[in-house]
Amino acid sequence: MKIPEIISTALKAGKPRFAFEILPPLKGESAQSVYRCIDNLLEFDPAYINITFHRESFKQSIRPDGSADIRLVRRRPGTVGISAAIQNKYHIPVVPHIICGGQSKYEIEDQLIDMDFLGLENVLVLRGDKMPNEVYFQPAAGGYSRAEDLVRQVVAMNNGDFLDSEGKESHSTSFSIGVAGYPEKHLEALSAESDLASLKSKVDAGADYIVTQLFYDNSRFFDFVERARAAGITVPIIPGIKPLALAKHLTSLPAIFGCHIPEDLEKEVVAHKDDAAAVRQIGTEWCIAQCRELIAAGIPVLHYYPMGKAENILQIAREFF
Repeated sequence: MKIPEIISTALKAGKPRFAFEILPPLKGESAQSVYRCIDNLLEFDPAYINITFHRESFKQSIRPDGSADIRLVRRRPGTVGISAAIQNKYHIPVVPHIICGGQSKYEIEDQLIDMDFLGLENVLVLRGDKMPNEVYFQPAAGGYSRAEDLVRQVVAMNNGDFLDSEGKESHSTSFSIGVAGYPEKHLEALSAESDLASLKSKVDAGADYIVTQLFYDNSRFFDFVERARAAGITVPIIPGIKPLALAKHLTSLPAIFGCHIPEDLEKEVVAHKDDAAAVRQIGTEWCIAQCRELIAAGIPVLHYYPMGKAENILQIAREFF
């Protein structure tokens, strides 16, 4: 089932659905850790599962002569393969991420063809992160610098338009396309207005729905939705949710994701910063309150970011699903 259908069905039923995102296993690991995470969350009848895509990064080691060996590696390959394996094993719709970073449009098309052949019919289209050595995001040779251009490529394939096609028979893919939205603006955006204009460009290019970056202040999410609607964005907007779990998240999450930590949450965490279990419970209870308010507002799907650790998500999900 495609994500827009899942959202529409949830809205009609008046009952919210549970969804979550996981990482592919590290290179050299089996899929068992991924399966264990999913197994722990099956009781909540997941509407769909997102699988992240990780671009290359630098890895340094020291040669026997003492010189440095620096090379590019992908620590978590296998997004397409693990997505198909999960969908076939659990019969739950899977949404693999696909990114601009580090790939040409031809490499991206090959991945999309593999997904199509494997029966994957949903994708989340992202620009991806810049490399650690880059001041600004740099596209690969023959690649894209903006997610909206990748959206257009997927739409073209849905219309039967392939790059350098050699097929004699006409074939069209049938991907549902999700994109990312930022309630508190992307870290690289010049302003909230320019960030919203970028989001509208992705939707105008053919995106079917939006899933947001994490946030801890629901008022900022509701304001973002209101501004998006005023800008003419009519597709569903699904909130992305990650419970705060560590005291260091007070600084690391805003630095990485640009999210605001509400003063009340920060005070509670700081007051218990030397008690890891208390901090985790504070973050969990804050998230439960967030979810309760979002559900009361009629949000059809809550999209969680467990990052491979399901314990606090279990406690939260048992409140609502």
